[in-house]
Amino acid sequence: MSFLQKFAKNSHRDGPTRSASSFEHVDAEELETHLRIARYGSFVLTDAVRPSYDLQVVPQAGFRHDSYKDNDTGIEIPVVMGAASKHVLLDLFLDLLDPMGDVVNVVIETSHECEHGGHKDLVREGIDLPILKSILYDYEDLLLDDGCTGIAVLNPSIPYEVQFDEHKLLIAYGSNLAEFERIFGEYGVHCHEDIRFITEAEHVHSSTEDFTERFEQLKYDLGIDC
Repeated sequence: MSFLQKFAKNSHRDGPTRSASSFEHVDAEELETHLRIARYGSFVLTDAVRPSYDLQVVPQAGFRHDSYKDNDTGIEIPVVMGAASKHVLLDLFLDLLDPMGDVVNVVIETSHECEHGGHKDLVREGIDLPILKSILYDYEDLLLDDGCTGIAVLNPSIPYEVQFDEHKLLIAYGSNLAEFERIFGEYGVHCHEDIRFITEAEHVHSSTEDFTERFEQLKYDLGIDC
């Protein structure tokens, strides 16, 4: 199935509010050409997402630091957020889980069959990390190429959290991020504090009915009961 067919089945645009879409006056041939482009220099996108037609953000590898403010407590939590090329992405994500401890909680996020901007979070608590990694390897296609599937792994007792979101960005939260930075570096993903990510401009997601079914199977294998 071509990327255009997947795009047409289940796609949406998001990003900062704009007066007009960069796709507004693009014909079908131009659109298909754009959606087929996965490589930008040495960086290769998964099939899950594509940038705006006018390339407001050019995809690239790298990470930067940020912070997340908890609205309930007012506490600011350090964040490291990164993007990596498709050929290392899943292995990098799974290695980022190593600082989390032997037993973790996992949250799988889906926007399949949800209204624009909506999603559902499904939780499995207390899973051994090696078992989780083994299951996730079996769903490499879903995790990499479905623009409606995301996952987060956390250990509240440390506390750390690592997200692999629908845009295939990697986000780590915690008071000490040095170990996560080291792991990024091992994969050739280096710090660029001025890097912009695909989420910060208009972009499109792609999914299929097959991925919706694969997500349901992932739920089953993780022992998640809705």
